[in-house]
Amino acid sequence: MTSYTKTLVLYQPQNGYCYNSDTHFLYNFIAKNFEKYKNIQGDILDIGSGSGILGLLVARDYQKLNLHQCEIQEPFQLLSQKNAQNNKIEATLYKNNFLEHQFDKTFDYIISNPPFYHSDVIKSDNKNIKIARYNDSMPLEQFIGKISSIIKPKGHLFFCYDVKQLPAITTLLAKNKFNLESLQFLHPNGKKDASLVMVGARKSSKSLLRVIPPIIMFNNDGSFTDEVNKIYKTCNTHSIKCDIL
Repeated sequence: MTSYTKTLVLYQPQNGYCYNSDTHFLYNFIAKNFEKYKNIQGDILDIGSGSGILGLLVARDYQKLNLHQCEIQEPFQLLSQKNAQNNKIEATLYKNNFLEHQFDKTFDYIISNPPFYHSDVIKSDNKNIKIARYNDSMPLEQFIGKISSIIKPKGHLFFCYDVKQLPAITTLLAKNKFNLESLQFLHPNGKKDASLVMVGARKSSKSLLRVIPPIIMFNNDGSFTDEVNKIYKTCNTHSIKCDIL
């Protein structure tokens, strides 16, 4: 990781799905997991890259990684490319449905902030938001199964998901020969149950599980906690709305 953090400037749709704090927390979780390794290098794939934020954050701070992105929606494909170019980060973009794409290589690291809202909840009428948010566009079982087929032996997987789905996540990881290595929970405040879980798994690993201290998002007065402010400062992202959609 570099000793400084350059601002990551990200163009976002004026009307459509924009990245949220989940991605910042997932990046922070990935960085915490990377701390125990001396040399982070190889090929990394960001699934459902959207505007590119997650993969670009990782590639910015771990410059020995070769970034690959997969995005199904054309407007976000354009944003991923635009944001990579503007931030001077090289990236290979697969313009396709992740579940259907035939990859010609395997990956050392796979990361994703996938759609995880249950398909039974009331959906937005915006097509771009539907695809980005709801798991009927990428069911959990198919998501983990496809990853298993394209990740290298001992490869690392990092993603975030609805905490209520954790039993299914652990079952599907084990089914696909992933070992659950780390977890971190996000709580809206100190009195509420966790709403999000960050998951770190490794193919065919035997490491014991590490549960990282939780992130508490808000203080009692509604302000961000010091930890959340520190994460935002480290990510150092700047969003610009545009009419690409």
